[in-house]
Amino acid sequence: MSTVAHEAPVKPARVDLDRGLPASEALTWLRKGWRDFTVQPGASLAYGVLVFAVSVITIWGLFAFGFDYILFPALAGFMVVGPVLAIGLYEKSRRLAEGRRASLAGMIFVKAASTGQILFTGALLMMLMLVWMRAAVIIYALFFGWQPFVPGLGPIMAMLFGTPLGLAMLVVGSLVGALFAAFSFAISAFSIPMLLDRRVDAFTAMGKSMALVWNNLPVMLAWGAIVLALFLASLVTGLLGLIITFPVLGHGTWHAYKAIAQEE
Repeated sequence: MSTVAHEAPVKPARVDLDRGLPASEALTWLRKGWRDFTVQPGASLAYGVLVFAVSVITIWGLFAFGFDYILFPALAGFMVVGPVLAIGLYEKSRRLAEGRRASLAGMIFVKAASTGQILFTGALLMMLMLVWMRAAVIIYALFFGWQPFVPGLGPIMAMLFGTPLGLAMLVVGSLVGALFAAFSFAISAFSIPMLLDRRVDAFTAMGKSMALVWNNLPVMLAWGAIVLALFLASLVTGLLGLIITFPVLGHGTWHAYKAIAQEE
């Protein structure tokens, strides 16, 4: 009688997504982003000017059509869709790493490995931004009821910072906005560069992006803090700072992707 040997089931290898990078590595990404900005700077500057122009036109449209009451949620929403807008900057950094020249046309008309999936991811992020803006309106209604919003930036600032209800609403709105920003940052930090670089579907890219952010939390928190600080600095300059900060951050994000989302 023959004896059948029973082999133990083979367990799948564990994929370790923790790169063990210190928080200070975020400054290295920023320096590399600046380096890419200074190589063929005309293309990056022009790209920054385009982002600045789109931002100004959008804000002008909010005031022109009476939607100025969602100005602050809209500015916060910029952080949600920013990774999609930066895809041309990722492309320039990728070309520089491959020893190729980068042009503004090549940065605008990007040939991505997963073009359709990038459009789908962009649509999802836009929907997330709209949900956040609707949540901001609901938060206002919870604090002020049916009281109409007084148009104009002055009355808005006075209401937010000059009344107890306004300050309370500002705190609650900031906390809710932080949750939206954290979620959008987690799903988009690496998914857009990944879709540019590899043939992968949107949900896989977003899921892997979230896992990579979670497993490399110290350095990603540091990078998120840098992104937020430079964005706030750009707001102080009337968004003019976006002409430089946005390209530098976009290039830096590509290097963050290459450092963390490397092939297992």
